[in-house]
Amino acid sequence: MAIPKIISAEFCLSAYQPSQFPAAAYPEIAFMGRSNVGKSSLINTLLQRQSLVHTSSRPGCTQAINFFLVNNRWFLVDLPGYGYAQVPRSVKAGWLRLLRIYLTERRQLTAVVFLMDSRRLPGDEEVELLQSLDELQRPVILVLTKADKLKSNERRRQLQSYAARLPHLKTSPTELIWFSSLTQEGRKELWSCLLPFLNPGR
Repeated sequence: MAIPKIISAEFCLSAYQPSQFPAAAYPEIAFMGRSNVGKSSLINTLLQRQSLVHTSSRPGCTQAINFFLVNNRWFLVDLPGYGYAQVPRSVKAGWLRLLRIYLTERRQLTAVVFLMDSRRLPGDEEVELLQSLDELQRPVILVLTKADKLKSNERRRQLQSYAARLPHLKTSPTELIWFSSLTQEGRKELWSCLLPFLNPGR
């Protein structure tokens, strides 16, 4: 499946509460992962934009649900990072409430891209979130970021470890997408997974 031509990509809005979610009924793909896993860089790479999504080395910078309108047809949605973040506990609790409502009730949400740092194994929080998404029957696309940091033999070992850590996965560990914003590895493969959810019925 060919990579789509990105004619337009623009920031639409930041939602801090459900009432601020866009009313437009465009298909949405959400991007989810730990703080500093590389969500913003991945979205920029997908869209071939250098700074559409703000990137930072400081975890916890995404403090709202950010909607990006692509080709006036789809929304790519950047969710707040979970795990370590230098923010008050009350702010984190607000993020969790907002995420729960979005993931549970948002009808336009067609799939979730779940990002994990390829250099580390999933923690308990990631395992629980993946189980929750499965219970919600949300399709999940698993992506291992920062793939340029690992050599081929290290990747093989990581895949074996992922299979042991996530035995409930419906997807074979060998089908995980290796992604690098530096080398653009995985961009074509990820778009091939996204397009059926962005163009349902085609």
